[in-house]
Amino acid sequence: MRRVLTITILILISFLLQTVIFPYDNLLGSSPDFLLMLTMSFGIMRGRREGLLVGFFGGLLIDIFYNSYLGPFAMLYMVIGYVNGFFHKDYTMEDILLPVVISFVDSLIFHFIVFFVTYLMRNRIEFGFYFVHIIMPQAIWTTVATAVLYRIVLSINRRLKKKAKKVLLLASLSSLFF
Repeated sequence: MRRVLTITILILISFLLQTVIFPYDNLLGSSPDFLLMLTMSFGIMRGRREGLLVGFFGGLLIDIFYNSYLGPFAMLYMVIGYVNGFFHKDYTMEDILLPVVISFVDSLIFHFIVFFVTYLMRNRIEFGFYFVHIIMPQAIWTTVATAVLYRIVLSINRRLKKKAKKVLLLASLSSLFF
């Protein structure tokens, strides 16, 4: 229960950071995608299922508050979280290079898909402008945010794992005596 509450609070904080504190067009025409960073972090730290769930609920918040359709961003964040979960077994917690690189690649893929769906499908073909002014700054800011904030998410994940091990140990000990 504590893990669910902590992850919910992290999703809400990331959403507020992304939409209220660092709104779009704030820093050099772009801002960090904190929900993408959180989705990526939980995907590689906790696996496919946690990445999928964090991505779904983070994307759902974006859809509810900023999209006229319910589901596209939830689906996109969910797929990114699930795919990042494949790195879970090859990942060591102290390595920061993998999350930074994955964050950059995720941001590029995410915004390319958004460009394809929102602009290219409506016959707007200014990809060069969109790439230089939207995709690259967004990818750079998300990567910088990952490099700075990843250690915080990592320490929260370690505490959650430590608490889960204690609860599991107490449950197994109590089942031995009762």
